[in-house]
Amino acid sequence: MRHRIHAVGGPSEIVEFSDEVRQVFRELGRVFGADALAGECSPSIDVYETDDAIEIVVDLPGAEPSSARVFCKGDSVLIVGEKPRRRVRGESSFHLVERGYGRFARAVRTSRACDTSRARASFVDGELHISLPKIAERRARTIPVAIGVPHN
Repeated sequence: MRHRIHAVGGPSEIVEFSDEVRQVFRELGRVFGADALAGECSPSIDVYETDDAIEIVVDLPGAEPSSARVFCKGDSVLIVGEKPRRRVRGESSFHLVERGYGRFARAVRTSRACDTSRARASFVDGELHISLPKIAERRARTIPVAIGVPHN
């Protein structure tokens, strides 16, 4: 049976990455301008486990690959970036807006040990795919321990 992966957007994980997040938002602000980072959004994510890895997929339609950053620290993955505002054509106006835009930060805590040094990320069809290879479960091995007898 596979472990359940919990996606967490709580402040404790984000605090661990606070310096990195501030730096990323400063860089994005220089690239896109301060007005582009005015909104806040929370893109949808899927987290699932395969036999070999923990997989994270983030919905970022309309975003460029350079507008997102991924950081790993301990058992947490932080995804930060910016989703652009949808542009209207000509004299049109919106009647309903449900899709978020602006800057975002999502944290995911894995329940399995992963080799984050081998993590991979790709951007395909408006989705950011992050793959974290699992570390072999050490508890599955039997390790004999010698028992010593004290000499009196």
